[in-house]
Order: sequence, then structure tokens, then C-alpha cells
Amino acid sequence: MALFMDLHDIPGVSAEDVAQAHLADLAVEAKHSVRFLTYWFDPERGEAFCLAQAPTGEAMTAVHRETHGLIPNEIIPVSEDNVLRFLGRITDPLDHAGVGNPFRAILFTDLEGSTTLLESLGEASYMVLLTEHDLIIRRALVTSRGREVKHTGDGIMASFDAVPSALECALAIQAGFAERTESGGSPPLRVRIGLAAGEPVDHNDDLFGATVTLASRICAAAGAGQILASEMVYGLGSAAGFRFDSGHERTLKGFSNQLRLFELLGTTAKDHNSST
Repeated sequence: MALFMDLHDIPGVSAEDVAQAHLADLAVEAKHSVRFLTYWFDPERGEAFCLAQAPTGEAMTAVHRETHGLIPNEIIPVSEDNVLRFLGRITDPLDHAGVGNPFRAILFTDLEGSTTLLESLGEASYMVLLTEHDLIIRRALVTSRGREVKHTGDGIMASFDAVPSALECALAIQAGFAERTESGGSPPLRVRIGLAAGEPVDHNDDLFGATVTLASRICAAAGAGQILASEMVYGLGSAAGFRFDSGHERTLKGFSNQLRLFELLGTTAKDHNSST
């Protein structure tokens, strides 16, 4: 589906009104094959913007018309390449979990052999390849409502309010690169992913602390194309229907004791659907 952004001129409407309207949209979006990704509200100008995946702009209007009647003044198709570059840093205004709950799932990605690719391709061709790499990851972040914390040069660090969302994102990233390879993308790109969960320190739009360090070290320990998770992510993910291997002990840089890491294999729901 395509990406669309709509504009609503709604002077005098409060942030709470917009939040309730957004909730109403989410309740019926599937009926019209629409998926709202995020929205913005500018109270000073009395303007709201919605970003959604939809078959047509009219499908977005149909959702708004059915729920609250706030018909957009304008709907424009937007470039995925341009929009996704920034969306990972945008949080849903409806989500207040970050105010009262410091718990986060942290995800790191790392492109295998990035230095070799740079040397063999040259800077210009490598940057084109890196843009393609970033797009695959940011598409998964938007779909799973993750927040891009920073770009690490050959990977991305992201944060999630819930472990299942982080695991969904990891699987989507893995599937995105697999699809690229299957469709003949060259040279093949192989990305390792590491996940940990806990209560990192949030300062100046960046995250720090043991949880972040652990996720980074787990990513470094993963094999190309592999998704490795900490024991906490394994426990919460298993309860939510994700499948892992039996785990294995690893020694990670900066951690004195061996830690048990688990490879993410998929979801039980997908396995069930594929067998029916």
C-alpha cells in the first residue's frame, strides 16, 4: 500500500479531542484497509496531520467520515524514502507510556562486512546501498511503532515500549533483507540484530545504561542474519507467542558473567497459519 498524509484544519480543538479522534480511527481502520502510523497536532495553528498506509487517499477519508467526521482538507501521497528517514524519531502523541514507565526494549542492528563493502564499492555506491539498507529497517520500525534513537553508521539503534513490538520489528527487518536477496538485490546484505530489555537512562533524546550496552553487545555476538535476545526478552517474548531456540551461554565484552542468549526463530501464530 502507498503512504498518504492528510491535513485537518481544526481550530479550537484540544489535544485530547485529537487523541480521541485518533483512537476512533484505529478502531475501524482495518475495515477500510487503512493502517494509521502516527499523527501530529499543532495546537497553535489548529492543525492535525495523519500519516497512514492506505490503498487510496479516499480510504483515509472514509475512516474519518465514519468515526468523527473530521474530513481532511488535503490528502497527499508521500515518498516512503523521504518520510521513513525521519519517522523513527517520532513518537505517537497518544502514547504516554514514556512518561510513567521507563521500561524499554532496545534493538540494535549491524550490517555485516560494511567496511569491506565500502572498500570494494567506493563511497558513492556504498552510500546508495546504505540508503537501501536504512529504508528496509525504517519501514519495519514504522510498522511496529518503534523509535529510532540513532544511526550508528552501519546500523540503527531503536527503542520500543513493549518487547513484542521489538520482536515483530526484528522479524520484519530479517524478512525485508531476505526478500531483497530473493528478488536479486546485489550485493546481498546480511544484518545481525540484538535485543535487550530493561530501564535505560533517557537523556536528550538518547538512551544510555546497562540495557543499551547489553543490546549492543548481543548484536555484536549475533551471526549475520541472526536475531539474538537477552533472557528477559526471551521470557516476555515467549509469553507473547514468539519462538526461540533453547539458548546458549555467551561471554560478552564488559560483562563479567556468562549470559544466556536466545535466537528468535519466529512466532507460533505464523507456524500455525502455515500448516493450515
